[in-house]
Amino acid sequence: MSRLKLYLELIRFEHTLFALPFAYGGMLLAAGGWPGWRTFFLVTLAMVGARTMAMALNRLIDWPIDALNPRTKDRHLPQGLVKPWETLFLALLGLALLVYAGLSLNPLTARLLPVAVFFLTVYSYTKRFTWLCHYVLGLTIGAAAAGGWIAVTGSFAPTAYWLWAGVALWIAGFDILYATQDYAFDRAHGVRSIPARFGIPLALGIARVSHALAWLALLLAGVSYGAGPFYFLGLILVGGLLLYEHRLVSPEDLSQVDRAFFQANVGVSLGMFLSILLDLAFWM
Repeated sequence: MSRLKLYLELIRFEHTLFALPFAYGGMLLAAGGWPGWRTFFLVTLAMVGARTMAMALNRLIDWPIDALNPRTKDRHLPQGLVKPWETLFLALLGLALLVYAGLSLNPLTARLLPVAVFFLTVYSYTKRFTWLCHYVLGLTIGAAAAGGWIAVTGSFAPTAYWLWAGVALWIAGFDILYATQDYAFDRAHGVRSIPARFGIPLALGIARVSHALAWLALLLAGVSYGAGPFYFLGLILVGGLLLYEHRLVSPEDLSQVDRAFFQANVGVSLGMFLSILLDLAFWM
């Protein structure tokens, strides 16, 4: 159990709460309700597998950087709490779960597997050559929402695209906020990020614009679907949480970044999921 706890800490398993509710939301919207236990199980398996693979690889790839960064030097690999082979095994296990789920769902999810694996692997390298790394991360994780839709229908649709765009921009925005903590380190060591490239005040502005566009994309997802009032009430909640998140962080005070990162963003994902659930249960 102690090893399992270390593994879950290594891959920050609790951060699954960011994308998983949107994957379920896309799945429920595509089905117009409950899609059945088989689809639910396979979507969950795909999400857990993708998240485990991506985070384990990220820890391996960023190991040398993490060892130098004062904020991350106490992570599991730099401290020797978890062996590199264990981390690689976790990544391969996650890949196996993702491939099994993708092959079991429908032909489109099977065909998209190489694309998913490519982005889940490559995004960890992007901070070495482009400050757009936050948007590559968003594009990768945001695919969860579209993935939930495709798992049910075996096809794309405008709602799926808007959900993908909304989640991608939301993820990118809060990743920019998170990267402000490493501003000095990233500039000193050549790590690419929007804060390192443009400075913290402008980076916070870019994050705000990203979140405004994310909110607009989620609004268009609801309009394209023909969602009911609970969905749009949830969007009002999400807008309030995003405003709260940005009020917590300023160029003069970055001490609340972790609080903004986790608490507000878990509220966004769970709030949208609950609004979709209520909409389907009582309106659609």
